[in-house]
Amino acid sequence: MNQDMTIDAYHAALAEGRAMPLDWWHACSLRIDQREPEVQAWEALAEAPAALDERLAERPLYGVPVGLKDIIETVDLPTRWGTRGYLHSDGALVDAALVTLLREQGALIKGKTVSTEFAYFTPGKTHNPHDLTRTPGGSSSGSAAAVADGMVPLAFGTQTAGSMIRPASFCGVFGFKPTFDTVSAAGVKSFAPSLDTLGWFARHIEDICTTFSALTRAPRITPLESLAGVRVGVRSLPGDVAPDDDVEQALAHAQSRLEQAGATLVPLALDARYEALVEHQKVVMAYEAAQTLASEYARFAAQMGPKLVELLEEGRAISHARYLEARRATNAMQQALSGVFDEQVDVILAASAAGVAPQGIEATGDPLYCRAWTLLGVPCLNLPLSHGTAGMPVGVQLVADRWQDQRLLQIARTLMSQEVPA
Repeated sequence: MNQDMTIDAYHAALAEGRAMPLDWWHACSLRIDQREPEVQAWEALAEAPAALDERLAERPLYGVPVGLKDIIETVDLPTRWGTRGYLHSDGALVDAALVTLLREQGALIKGKTVSTEFAYFTPGKTHNPHDLTRTPGGSSSGSAAAVADGMVPLAFGTQTAGSMIRPASFCGVFGFKPTFDTVSAAGVKSFAPSLDTLGWFARHIEDICTTFSALTRAPRITPLESLAGVRVGVRSLPGDVAPDDDVEQALAHAQSRLEQAGATLVPLALDARYEALVEHQKVVMAYEAAQTLASEYARFAAQMGPKLVELLEEGRAISHARYLEARRATNAMQQALSGVFDEQVDVILAASAAGVAPQGIEATGDPLYCRAWTLLGVPCLNLPLSHGTAGMPVGVQLVADRWQDQRLLQIARTLMSQEVPA
């Protein structure tokens, strides 16, 4: 079968008798057998189901193999939380809410993908499938790499700083971080509860949209005729740190694509309060992580990666007053940004990462250009539109106001459906 087909195309093949319900599962298994020794995207793989529940045949994700970041609890698969074994569970008492929702929609859980340690900076074993000498990004390393390499059409991760958008950019796939709390995080290991957001990777924008509708019961997202009347602001946060030439070229290419599709580019000025959000995000993440991982730190600090220990100790030293300052600034800027969206733009085009995936797998890259948007809880979507140094992918992100996920996805689906002039 065509390994790179969309979910809708697979369902059409099923309806027409050109495919069987487990064909995609078996095709993914073959790809994993071929590539996993090099890419190393998986922590645990599930056994093939004997059959699919035909009562779910009309569900949007029927027969779709799915990867789960190894901080998402499952009853029938182990969880290691990226700890390389010093903390280990052979299976949870109940599945994470996401897992149940996926199964109700007909999805097949293929396995657990590699996460960094507790979804922070200490990397796992995964390599970038485009260049095995480079990082896939993190913390949702295995999920991004598995999708990019064709091991699964869909995989889930989380974002607390830049853990969806950055690996999506590095691996050349669509990565969607919806509005904070769109999908329940029940059963997902918490790091910073006011930031942690479930999201997903796919090779096709159509599959990002199908999954959103399946998990939220929102109407099907269809493209517009054009982007005429859509206002696009161009602004990365922070704005005082310039990304490299590869990213600048990717942003210019995206602007050209948007204008060709009918959108209007709008000069967008965001004041110093927005720039301060990067530091506020660091405060919130460290303070909350120190509380959330208090027991793990007390028991396993000697086995934890030094970057994680450093963050937790930093968080323990942050005063409650400083934490409240950051949270109040966040609330104020969420309201201010809503005014920007109401009055000036429909979406914002921004950098996803500082450059292409760095060499080596000892680090996962810098989440700098994602921190502010994650703190604000807004939906973000990486668009894999360009390539840079050594032919490596480099993405850009579209950002919308909170709860404007459907509008964001509709704009992106329209953009991707437009023909690009030769």
